[in-house]
Amino acid sequence: MDRASARTLACLLALICRATEAKDLLEVFQDAVHSDPQIRQADATRRASREQKPQALAALLPQVNGTASVVHDHQSYLEDTPYPVTNPNTGATSFLLFPYQETQNVTQQQWALNLRQNVFSWTNWMTLKEASSEVAQAEATYQAAEQNLIQRLSQAYFNVLSAVDGLDAQQASLEAISRQLDQADKRYEVGLIPITDVEEAKASRDTAAAAVIAAKRTLATAEDQLEEITGQKYDSLSKPGANMPLSMPSPASQDRWVEISMEQNLTLIASRLAADIARDKVHVAFGGHLPTVDIVASRTFQGSLGDETLTGVNAPLNGVRSNYGDKQISLQVTVPIFSGGLTQSQVRQAQYQWIAAKEAVVQSSRATERQARDAYLGVISGIAHVQALGQALESRQTALKATEAGYEVGTRTAVDLLNARQALVQAQTDYSTARYDYINSMIMLRLAAGNLDQAQLAQINSWLNTRAPTTPSASPTPESLTPPPGTPVPQVPINPQTVRPPDGTPQPAGRDPRGR
Repeated sequence: MDRASARTLACLLALICRATEAKDLLEVFQDAVHSDPQIRQADATRRASREQKPQALAALLPQVNGTASVVHDHQSYLEDTPYPVTNPNTGATSFLLFPYQETQNVTQQQWALNLRQNVFSWTNWMTLKEASSEVAQAEATYQAAEQNLIQRLSQAYFNVLSAVDGLDAQQASLEAISRQLDQADKRYEVGLIPITDVEEAKASRDTAAAAVIAAKRTLATAEDQLEEITGQKYDSLSKPGANMPLSMPSPASQDRWVEISMEQNLTLIASRLAADIARDKVHVAFGGHLPTVDIVASRTFQGSLGDETLTGVNAPLNGVRSNYGDKQISLQVTVPIFSGGLTQSQVRQAQYQWIAAKEAVVQSSRATERQARDAYLGVISGIAHVQALGQALESRQTALKATEAGYEVGTRTAVDLLNARQALVQAQTDYSTARYDYINSMIMLRLAAGNLDQAQLAQINSWLNTRAPTTPSASPTPESLTPPPGTPVPQVPINPQTVRPPDGTPQPAGRDPRGR
């Protein structure tokens, strides 16, 4: 092999290894940060709330506006004017009509500049204070959304791993029961066991196949939930190894964790800020009863330039100019006198909303305390639960080996062996679930305390050192054990010790209905 071929092969191997490399919790979290709709929505909401403060500040700064216009006006005036004429011979008076026509073309230019500076407005100042609280609340809400993302992602991540472990246990059980069914068929062929043992093994095989199908469905659902957050699917993930540490919370005091949660829980902080905002709204509404003081200055200018033509005037009047300018400065005081009860109603409404916000703080405080205590107990009990289920798993493995040995020598029945396998599968899934529940309890405790961050996530990620493929293996395929659609379901005999052949003649137990 030449050097170019060797380099190409090395690149291909590197790409294959990279494609099969398992993603850990931190890498999946980075995908979620860029793809999760909830955190992106929270970020946009936070940025929108930041604009509340400059908008409130704008009402306290000078307000300047100007107007300008140019108007061209064309006027045409025509009128027949009666002129009296007296006949000198008769003395009679008659009227002659003389046409009178006037035409004007005038161009007007005007502009105005107005300045208003608020001197005193209780409403504006309280609105600025309210805006500051709204910005602080938006920041707390966003940080709470970040921590909630870590919790949601971890929950979905470990749900996938738990589903993978459950599927692996069910597939291993199906393989073992399928081998036991083959052995039972062979033993039945030589007359060592009755047909009931074969039927029991077959029923257990079908049950195990159904459990594998359900486990695949559970895994697919868990993967979809993880994809909903990250926007991606993963062929393999990293899961905890056998040496995953079971550490106690630090500090090891439930009351201390409750105190930390009451001080740092971001959801509780956001609810307190919401109560402050509701209180500021009461002050804003009360400002409707108070006067406002403004300084108003303005300058205006108006000029016109026109041409005028009159009947009987040989030379028209061109360039007729007119200019007008004005400057004003004033101190305006606006006193609200009566608004039909609107202001009083707005004050009462804001007061009720403040009461509701304070009650929401009480509810959030109680919920935070409950979450902290529950999460702390979850960590403490989770450690003991994992340890106990670990011992139970070892005992079930030992019991299965003993049952298999007894089955080989004839001291244990096939039913005993099937029960031992099912108990082992249950012990495996319980142990796996308990380990993930312990990790989730650690995360929930940090979430309640308000100090869940990437550092805590990195610590948990250091425990994940085992690759776990999330794609189910091709064998065994329980779907192939399911009859195709339209196949009639066979009826189970009422008495398992008697099997009737097609002609209806009872067949003693231990004999194959096919005559063997």
